[in-house]
Amino acid sequence: MTFRFYLPTRVFFGEGVLKEHGDFLGRLGRRALVVTGRKSAIVSGAMADFEELAKSLGLSWIIYDEVAANPTLETVAKAIDLARGEKVDLVIGIGGGSPLDTAKAVALLAPNRAEAAELYEAKLPVEPLPMVAIPTTAGTGSEVTQNAVFTLPDKQTKKGFSDDRCFPRVALVDSRYTYTLPRDVTIDTALDALSHAVEGYLSKRSTPLTDTLAMEAIKIFSRHKHGLLEDELTPVTRNELMYASTLAGMVIAHTRTTLLHTLGYPLTYSHDIPHGRANGYLLAAYLEFIQPAEPAKVDTLLKALGMNSVAEIQELIRRLLPPATQFSKAELERMASLVANADSLVWTARRATLDDLYGILAKSLGQ
Repeated sequence: MTFRFYLPTRVFFGEGVLKEHGDFLGRLGRRALVVTGRKSAIVSGAMADFEELAKSLGLSWIIYDEVAANPTLETVAKAIDLARGEKVDLVIGIGGGSPLDTAKAVALLAPNRAEAAELYEAKLPVEPLPMVAIPTTAGTGSEVTQNAVFTLPDKQTKKGFSDDRCFPRVALVDSRYTYTLPRDVTIDTALDALSHAVEGYLSKRSTPLTDTLAMEAIKIFSRHKHGLLEDELTPVTRNELMYASTLAGMVIAHTRTTLLHTLGYPLTYSHDIPHGRANGYLLAAYLEFIQPAEPAKVDTLLKALGMNSVAEIQELIRRLLPPATQFSKAELERMASLVANADSLVWTARRATLDDLYGILAKSLGQ
């Protein structure tokens, strides 16, 4: 047995971690750029906790709060300009995946001469600024990955970026920041975490260790299916869903995501379907496609979810999510063609043709 595992992020998990372990930030910098969205950091209470901590440590900070869902490189560019102008030496992301991903790109690009538009191809020799992640959703796992995803309007989809230097130095993970999330967002993000674990488990890049983490995340999701279905989102459920999200993030830090995520990107870009929800709509058809290549693993996965068949997963999704939009054949073909050459298809357990991609979309969303 041989494998590699690299996770340079120092993770502090639990209630009150900013107060208990936040002094670590004082070792990383003295002037911070806080990257966040319009509301989540404030409504969740995370911003108030950070400001209290920063004052106690004597840190100064400036806030960039213009990160919307599915950020573009234009958003990154504005944050970089602010970071350079304010001469910050620390970047702190507070929010869901969008602010955390933006914070990673800013930390990497700000000390280099490259602009945001060059993120995917520029040489970036200067070490990034230290970055700290404070998640307020239980879904992306971005607090423990080197990955970031941005919307590319010219390509009509989203695209992932990865650089090992983009692992956050510190992740401060407190499930209390998810208490204010509405049920639909909680479900969408939980399905994102589930898809990370499922895709990582079924990836060609999986290892015995990532499989162990993925299985734990999947079992946690299974334990809390009822809470999601019945809107019984207790503190225990919130805490465990956050834990599952972090575990699943550790998985995709090593395996990356596969064609399930890639197929979901055009649904988010073109039709404004939340990312985790898009994954949920496609999950059953994806598993049905993968099953011939990995029958034993799919069977193990189903048992971990407390199910006997892929059809039961489809029924769970039907109960969790609003009815899926049905698309025309032409639109499904267009979306399939957008991802036909994606890198993720290479490490998906079963190699997909354009017809296969169309088939997954059609089974899930066809008229």
